[in-house]
Amino acid sequence: MESMNLVKGYGKVNASEDPSSIPTRRAAHKRRLTIALSLTLFLTLLICALGGAFIHASTPSSPDPLKIVCAVTQHPGSCFDSISSLNTNQPKPDPEYFLNLSLQAIVKELTNVTLLPKALISKVNDPGTVSALKDCISLFDDALSQLNESAELLNVGPGESALTVMKVNNMQTWISAAMTDQDTCLEGLDEMGSPLVGEVKARVQNAKEYMSNTLAILSNMPNLLQKFGVTMH
Repeated sequence: MESMNLVKGYGKVNASEDPSSIPTRRAAHKRRLTIALSLTLFLTLLICALGGAFIHASTPSSPDPLKIVCAVTQHPGSCFDSISSLNTNQPKPDPEYFLNLSLQAIVKELTNVTLLPKALISKVNDPGTVSALKDCISLFDDALSQLNESAELLNVGPGESALTVMKVNNMQTWISAAMTDQDTCLEGLDEMGSPLVGEVKARVQNAKEYMSNTLAILSNMPNLLQKFGVTMH
C-alpha cells in the first residue's frame, strides 16, 4: 500500500512549493552553470599562459658570440666593453670580425694615450723626465705603427684568406712588441724617478688590457673558429 502511494506521488509538485518559482530556479541554475564554465575556461587559459611564460623563461637563450670570444681572455669585461662599443654593424657571428674590432679598440685607445706625454712635457722642468717623455712619444708611435700593421693584415680581397697561421704569428709578434714599447716607456720614467710614472701607467692600463685580450683571442683563434664553424687555413 505504501509502495502505491509512492508511485502515485512521483512527479507531483510539492504542495508547499509555488509552481511559478520553478522557471526562476532553473534560470538561476543555468546562470550558475554558465559562470562556472566561464571560470573554468578562464583558469585553463591562465594556466596555459603562465605555463608558456615559464617554459619561455626557463629555456636558455643562445649565447652571445662576443661573450664566447671574450671568455678566452684574462679581462673579459674590458674585452666585451671595448669591442661592443665598436660593434655597430655585425655581419655575422665571426671571431675574425671581433678580432678586427679588438685591434681597432687598441689603436683608438693608444692614439689617445700618445697625446699624454706630449701634453706633460710642457708642464715639467726636469730634463730627465722630459727625455723619458720624449722616449715615450717615440715608443707609442712605434707601438701604433705595429698595431696598424696587424690590423692591415685583416683587410683582404675577394677569395683571399682573412686569417692564416702566418698572419696570426705576425700579429702576435707585433702586438707583443707594442706591449713592450709601453713597458719600456714606464721603465724609463721610473728610472728617472719621475712622479709622472703613476699617471702615465694608469693611462696605458686600458691599452695594455686590450692588447692582452687581442693576444688571447689570437692564441685561441683555432678553437674559436671551430666553435663558430669556420675553417682556419
